[in-house]
Amino acid sequence: MLDNGVVGILAETSNKWERRAPLTPSHCSRLLLAGRQKSGVARILVQPSTKRIFNDAQYEEAGCEITSDLSECGLILGIKKPKLEMILPDRAYAFFSHTHKAQPENMALLDKILAQRVSLFDYELVEGNQGKRRLIAFGKFAGRAAIIDLLKGLGQRYLNLGYSTPFLTLGAAYMYPSLAAAKAAIISVGEEIATEGLPSGICPLVFVFTGSGHASIAAQELFKLLPHTFVDPSRLPELFEKNDYYEHPEQYNPIFHEKIAPYASAIINCIYWEKQFPRLLSTQQLRDLAQKGCPLVGISDLTCDMEGSIEILNQTTTIDSPFFRYDPKNDSYHHDMEGDGIICSVVDNLPTEFPKEASQHFGGLLSQFIGSLASVADIAKLPGNLRRACIAHGGALTSLYEYIPTMRNSG
Repeated sequence: MLDNGVVGILAETSNKWERRAPLTPSHCSRLLLAGRQKSGVARILVQPSTKRIFNDAQYEEAGCEITSDLSECGLILGIKKPKLEMILPDRAYAFFSHTHKAQPENMALLDKILAQRVSLFDYELVEGNQGKRRLIAFGKFAGRAAIIDLLKGLGQRYLNLGYSTPFLTLGAAYMYPSLAAAKAAIISVGEEIATEGLPSGICPLVFVFTGSGHASIAAQELFKLLPHTFVDPSRLPELFEKNDYYEHPEQYNPIFHEKIAPYASAIINCIYWEKQFPRLLSTQQLRDLAQKGCPLVGISDLTCDMEGSIEILNQTTTIDSPFFRYDPKNDSYHHDMEGDGIICSVVDNLPTEFPKEASQHFGGLLSQFIGSLASVADIAKLPGNLRRACIAHGGALTSLYEYIPTMRNSG
């Protein structure tokens, strides 16, 4: 079954906003026209969906079969996790599972995967041979949507603080028909800032970007459409040797709250973080900064690590309600833009705000791996980057992920 060349595409059920697809009709057409001997794909079955950005007729025209029944499929593809009752036994699944950090909210999913003897491949874990860069990712679109939504949110927040800014004219990322349209809107805001300036009471407006991955770089690219002066952290002295930090994180103390955060108006957080590393900002550090008059107004967190690198972030937000407000004075949380504190955005499916372009990008990356995933039953025969991305196989965790029960029990 695992190597029968029949590929299934799930209808996304995680939330109403998820309109992306792992493969577009064009990607499916190319795989099917190439034939199984070349592409590894004999058939593609697509579950019907009325909200997917590509409609069922487009997939039919590409040669796919529209059916709710994916039982003939050896490989089943999705974006977000499927409902537990949809997981079929003895199949290969590929989606963003968010299980490799023993995330509590997804342990029931992992239990089901193991019970059903599923081979689980997580896109997030498909990395280059040096383990540095993810090979299948939406990161650029997450960064793009994040900065647009943050700018919109800052416009609303500053208005509540008594300041009118050009950011008020921006819409949320999903409101634009294309990335080009969103860029045009940001350019228009930038032209107004260049001509009229910003209120003196909020200047200098300092944006801090953390991380060096696709998400951070993409967010910075759109930010650069605004008038700005960019300060590269490389101009600061080298503070530590990076390899030693990753090997011995317990020997390091964070300085972000001393050196950078006191000047920040907004933070766009894109760093990879695990429990053994120091936090970027603890709750107490943030409360201390607020007492000292730190100008921080907004945080956009793309990591979605609950109580992680920024400790106050203990909940995710949604595309239609992207912000909560944290009041550091009272250590309290609110779902409005009024009152004291910092607005925080923690949306875990930002790329779906650009569903068509994000799917086209992602499917182009995924297509090159489909042949191996659809036609190989023995994971030992898979290319190394796919083998390392397999969390479970045959009812057990693979060797790289045998640590998960320990993390799970220690949590």
